[in-house]
Amino acid sequence: MSGVGDLGRRRIAIAAVSLGAWFLVVGVPVDARAGGLWLFEDAGPTVGTASAGRAAIASDATTARGNPAGMTRLTGNQMVVGAQPLIYTARFDSDQVGTQGGGDGGNAGGVFPTAGFYYVHDVAEDWRVGFAFGSGLGLGVDYNSNWAGRYYVQEATFATVSAMPSLAYRVTDWLSIGGGAGVNYADLHQKAAINNEVTDPGVPDGQLEVDADNIAAFAHAGVLVEPRPGTWFGLTYTSKVDHSFEDTLSISGVGPNLAAALGDLSGSQVDLDINLPQQVMFSAYHQVTAALAVMANVAWQDWSDFGETNVTLVSSSATNGFTADREFDDTWHFAIGAQYQVSPNWKLSTGFAHDTSPVSDGDRTPDLPLDRQLRFSAGTEHVYSDDLDFGLAYTYLDGGDADIERIGGFRGTLVGDYETNEIHIVAAYLNYRW
Repeated sequence: MSGVGDLGRRRIAIAAVSLGAWFLVVGVPVDARAGGLWLFEDAGPTVGTASAGRAAIASDATTARGNPAGMTRLTGNQMVVGAQPLIYTARFDSDQVGTQGGGDGGNAGGVFPTAGFYYVHDVAEDWRVGFAFGSGLGLGVDYNSNWAGRYYVQEATFATVSAMPSLAYRVTDWLSIGGGAGVNYADLHQKAAINNEVTDPGVPDGQLEVDADNIAAFAHAGVLVEPRPGTWFGLTYTSKVDHSFEDTLSISGVGPNLAAALGDLSGSQVDLDINLPQQVMFSAYHQVTAALAVMANVAWQDWSDFGETNVTLVSSSATNGFTADREFDDTWHFAIGAQYQVSPNWKLSTGFAHDTSPVSDGDRTPDLPLDRQLRFSAGTEHVYSDDLDFGLAYTYLDGGDADIERIGGFRGTLVGDYETNEIHIVAAYLNYRW
C-alpha cells in the first residue's frame, strides 16, 4: 500500500474488518417460524386449515408438536407420517440501477423437502407419551453470483430438524397438561462477495464464506381445556433456542491492500450466537354441528430477540466481539379455519392466516426478504379403514413485496422489491391407529 500513511492504513484496516464482520451478520437467515420464516405447517392435517386450531384440535398424533396436552384426547396408539415439499419463489425487481452493477439475481428460491413424524403412546388411562420429529424452521436464498446485491448475500441457508419427546396427563375430565424438552439441529451456510474496489481498484470480487452447524435444547409445554363437549381451548409455549455456531472464517480472492489490512483475520475463528424466537399460542376449536367445526389461533413470537446477533472474531493477535441489532420487531399471528364432514369417509378443510412483518423497509436485507405473510389453505382427508386415514393439504403463502432500501456504503445501493415472493406448500400424510 505504497503512498498510504499510517492513518490511512488504520482506516483501511478498520473498514476492512468492519466490512467482513458485517457480512457475517447480514448473511444469517432463519429457519422457518411464522412471522419470520417459522413454519407452522407440520406435514399433517392442520396444513389444510392454515394451522388454525393447531393448539386445540388434538385429533391425531401431530398434537405431540402442536400441543402435547392434547395427547390425552387420543385413544390407543397413533402415528402420523407426512411429506411436505416447499416450493419457494423469490424474484427481486430493482427500482433503480445499483451502484455496484449486476442484475436482479434471478429466482433466489428453490424446492425444499421437509417431512414430519409423530407418535403418541397410550401409557395408562390418564397418561400419554409422545414424540415429534420434523423441521419447524428452514429456508434459504441463492442469487446469481454477480447480482446487484452480491455484497449483501449470494447464498444463505439455515436448515433445522427438531426432535421433541413429551408427556401428558389428564388432570380432570376437562383439563389436561403436557410438556417436554427437545433438541434442535441447525445447519448454517452463507456466502457473500467482497468488494475489492474499496482498497484495490480493478481487482475482481473476493469471497467470504461461513459453514457451521450446532445442536441446542429447548422446552415446550401446553394446556388443553374442554369447558363443554365439542369445545376446546389450547395454550402452548415454546422456548427460544440458543444456537452457537463456530467456524473458521474463509476469505479468498482479496486484493493485496485489503489482504494486508485484514492481516490474520482470514482463517480466524468466527462465533455466531443466534436465538430462535420463543412463542406463545392460543387456539380455540368449536364443533358447530355434527358436520361443521370452526377453529382459530392467536400467537406471539419474540423476533426482536432473534434480531440481535452476537459476533466474535478470534484471530492469532486479537479477539473482537460485538452485538449487531437488525432492528427486528416481535410478530403476531392470526388464523381462522373450518372443517366439514362431507360424508362418513371424507372431510374437507380450509383456512386463512395473517402474520405481521418482523422488519421495516429500511432495515430489511436480501438474505431475509421477510414481510407480512398471508396463508390460504385447503385440504381433504379420507378414512380408509378403522385404523388408517390419509390426507392431502395445500397452503399458498404470500410473502408480501418485501421492499428493500439500502443506500450506498461498501455494499452499494440496493433499492427495489420482490415482484414474486411466495411459497407453495403441499402436504401428504398417513394417520395410523392401533
